Amino acid sequence: MFMFRKKTQMPSAETALPGRDTAMTVTDRHYVLGNPIQPPYPRGCQRAVFGMGCFWGAERSFWELSGVFSTAVGYAGGLTPNPTYEEVCSGLTGHNEVVLVVFDPDAIAYERLLSAFWEGHDPSQGMRQGNDVGTQYRSGVYCTDETQLAMAQASRERYQQALNDAGRPVAITTEIIPAPAFYFAEDYHQQYLAKHPGGYCGHGGCGVSYPHLSAATG
Repeated sequence: MFMFRKKTQMPSAETALPGRDTAMTVTDRHYVLGNPIQPPYPRGCQRAVFGMGCFWGAERSFWELSGVFSTAVGYAGGLTPNPTYEEVCSGLTGHNEVVLVVFDPDAIAYERLLSAFWEGHDPSQGMRQGNDVGTQYRSGVYCTDETQLAMAQASRERYQQALNDAGRPVAITTEIIPAPAFYFAEDYHQQYLAKHPGGYCGHGGCGVSYPHLSAATG
């Protein structure tokens, strides 16, 4: 029980690991889409960042969407600069496993990404996702501008109502905040399930559809 509490408690600035100044080296080519995973990105592309449990399965749910230019997995929301995977798993960085989604807003709406986010995991589990326990598995939307922030907050209210209406009166625990620094994860994590089709994927949603704003307003 003590270890469970340790894994699910955020570290303080005093207890967080110090990290390093050097960024992770990654191959700048998406294994599936063939596009760069690092900036600069094409003019007009926007960025979105999501945490929804193990980032292997989360990344796949976004690169499969038409209009997404690129995706990458990494760490965000914590205190340690340029962490390693092992450091994040220790619970002493405060970072979440996240997916960076680079998308063309003329080809896919941010709301469509939110739909994939809400439907792709259980946003009510706090510092865990299924059997994966720890601060790095928390549900989060990290917004790159005020428009995304407002849309994400509104979508949380709509999805909470959808869960209630479906007889799932659980409270959403998703954190929705301005996007913190994003640190690329190790190269072997990038597009992991495309490189290892039989690899672990603990993702599964609530079975409740996201009520799109366009549908709600007719």
